[in-house]
Amino acid sequence: MGNPEQESQAANDPFSLTGLTYDDVLLLPGDTDVIPSEASTASRLTKEIELNIPLVSAAMDTVTESRMAIAMARIGGLGIIHRNLSAEDQAKQVDYVKRSESGMINDPLTITADKTLEELDEICGKYRISGLPVVDENNVLVGIVTNRDLRFVTRSEFPTRTVAETMTKMPLVTAPVGVAAEKAFELLAEHKVEKLPLVDDNNVIQGLITVKDFVKTEEYPLATKDDEGRLRVGAAVGFYGDAYERAGMLAEAGADVLVVDTANGHARGVTDMIKKIKSDPAFSAVQ
Repeated sequence: MGNPEQESQAANDPFSLTGLTYDDVLLLPGDTDVIPSEASTASRLTKEIELNIPLVSAAMDTVTESRMAIAMARIGGLGIIHRNLSAEDQAKQVDYVKRSESGMINDPLTITADKTLEELDEICGKYRISGLPVVDENNVLVGIVTNRDLRFVTRSEFPTRTVAETMTKMPLVTAPVGVAAEKAFELLAEHKVEKLPLVDDNNVIQGLITVKDFVKTEEYPLATKDDEGRLRVGAAVGFYGDAYERAGMLAEAGADVLVVDTANGHARGVTDMIKKIKSDPAFSAVQ
């Protein structure tokens, strides 16, 4: 029970009571059998997403884009990519995170043999990757081009030299879709390659596994990942203008979480937007 006199005083003048700061309060240690290194900080962000480290980076243009979101997810938290971008650019930021590492890349970036090394270099630089599978017009795997192939090619040749002239041609080390992670790692180690294309019976590329993903899994055991082994990422939307269309583009790009980002969460437009997103089956995979 509170002090009736203080409660009455606070009701008349809420600023009349003495306030406390953190320095005014001392928590006395007590007996415990908890070992700090064994304590779990895992917390639920949503009904389906658990964070091993309960930290979420702010959806601010000075804080979170793809690089911060990748760093946050790797340590076990989550990054919310800000919305002070065009919808297209924000969706690209989400895509960068989802492609940064994964157990298996279901829709790998590819290149055709007629493209120049300059075009290859632009794609690799954009997505921070070291090579690409090479396919024909039917998406049939015909080769692969990596940093190893480019080692003895001078930069001055990039504008004119084609991928066909540089790539490692078939036959390549490949595996079928659904290959076990242990088997995939054995193939990578046995043949000393860094990329393992996954193909169907007609040699059409279906996925890609890289040695980098195995290394990252060991390096960041607490990483926040989805069911496909990709890093999770959130994105912010508003509640007016192109907000709903933006939300759709972000969901399509692979965003795991959408945050209706506004200074006033009690605004009717905010609750209406949340209800609209939750009721649309197109957002069933988004929290």
